[in-house]
Amino acid sequence: MPDNVLIFDTSLRDGEQSPGVAFNIQDKLEIARQLEKLGVDIIEAGFPATSPGDLAAVKAVANEIRGARIAGLARAVQRDVDLCAEAVKDAASPRIHVFLSTSDIHLMHQLAKDRDTVREMARTMVARAKGYVEDVEFSPMDATRSEWEYVYRMLEDVIEAGATTVNIPDTVGYTTPEEFSAFIHGVLENVKNIHKATISVHCHNDLGLAVANSLSAVRAGARQIETCINGIGERAGNASLEEVAMAISTRGDFFKLGTNIKTRELYRTSRLVSDLTGMPVQPNKAIVGANAFRHQSGIHQDGILKMRETYEIMDAHEIGWPSGSEIVLGKLSGRHGFKARLDDLGYELTDEEFERAFAAFKDLADKKPEIDDRDIESIVGEERRADDESFKLDLIQVSTGNNLVPTATVRLATPDGRTLVHTSTGTGPVDAAYQAINALVGIENELTEFSVKSVTEGIDAQGEVIVRISCDGRTYTGRGADTDIIVAAAKAVLQAINRALSVQRPEDASVRVNP
Repeated sequence: MPDNVLIFDTSLRDGEQSPGVAFNIQDKLEIARQLEKLGVDIIEAGFPATSPGDLAAVKAVANEIRGARIAGLARAVQRDVDLCAEAVKDAASPRIHVFLSTSDIHLMHQLAKDRDTVREMARTMVARAKGYVEDVEFSPMDATRSEWEYVYRMLEDVIEAGATTVNIPDTVGYTTPEEFSAFIHGVLENVKNIHKATISVHCHNDLGLAVANSLSAVRAGARQIETCINGIGERAGNASLEEVAMAISTRGDFFKLGTNIKTRELYRTSRLVSDLTGMPVQPNKAIVGANAFRHQSGIHQDGILKMRETYEIMDAHEIGWPSGSEIVLGKLSGRHGFKARLDDLGYELTDEEFERAFAAFKDLADKKPEIDDRDIESIVGEERRADDESFKLDLIQVSTGNNLVPTATVRLATPDGRTLVHTSTGTGPVDAAYQAINALVGIENELTEFSVKSVTEGIDAQGEVIVRISCDGRTYTGRGADTDIIVAAAKAVLQAINRALSVQRPEDASVRVNP
């Protein structure tokens, strides 16, 4: 067996199934570029059969990314396989990932088919996929709640039909490390042609065991782990890429394996995905959480000052955590200083993106004397995603007080260059701004979640607002930052609405049921 574990990232597919997450094509391309830079082996770019938009997004990723294999997901039905083949055909290394349920509960209540019929479906569609590409992956969905012997026989069928990777999904996060290890051993011992395929695992986190299960499978013989950045994904999420990669790296003495992940890109990748999904990283998140390398206990602080390794098993710099600016940025700082700090933080901006970010930096510098890394991350996160086809906030003016009716006037720039203005009242200044924006964009939606936090410390800190809106049965997330919290709220609402306007609904909702 190889001494390397392949890292398969499904942030662009399973990660997008997190409630409130909706990527457009540019979002997917931006994340895919960073995943390539991170050293991910396989990028699952999407599920082409879900919508024309996702088909186009997978095509775009396949056309551009050359340093990783590009996979698309397909149900074991002819239309899905054909569309997936169309989507990935221009990739340097294309993969079609076919899945089909194997548990009795799925066969009886979802597919309404018998076991023999389902085995034949799997074999036929893997063979069809093999006719398009050499690299075919198969997943027996809900494998950990299936009869193991039935899974073994299905794996033999699909390997015989041409599958080069067989993935064992813990679709509902049901298994435990010991049980999962035994399952992988069972696959190695009972699938007679398993030597022709790589064993992969795809673990969900419903019981908080996704990473532990994935690592136990690697110890048992699996050589591909399917992950998401920040552990995002359906329900409670997937195995976290950064945790899997650093566990294998930090405990090389135990696993005696490696990965191709460039760990210094982990922090940057985590922040990018958090920004584009609108899902904050919890402070106590392993590896990339704000508290991961902070020490408050006096005993711990004393030890760290004497020798870092007394209370840290990893070096924050190896994960890409910025060490803090040696250049004090403020309103007198110029382009060179700002560019140097962007380079230190790992950002690669086009000339147009840089000019927008620099303009926003100078605007912020007029409001607060010193700009730190968190401010810069916030600036870049907003400015580099400016979309010419989106509504843009041109002006907001609010009147409020304890004896006044909260009133907001909002002026938006439209995609075709027009300017729209509306004034509304509300229960508070944020509600008034929300009502004014809604009146201008003209789509029905409901604000379901609103949260605010400080990006940095101090009275002049930027405030960051995260909102979720419900529109046409789907949830969309928006994020905005500004030293004025009302402006930040308006930016966040407008970003969520722009996402709702840009995302096409799937043609077949049942397609979303997957590993």
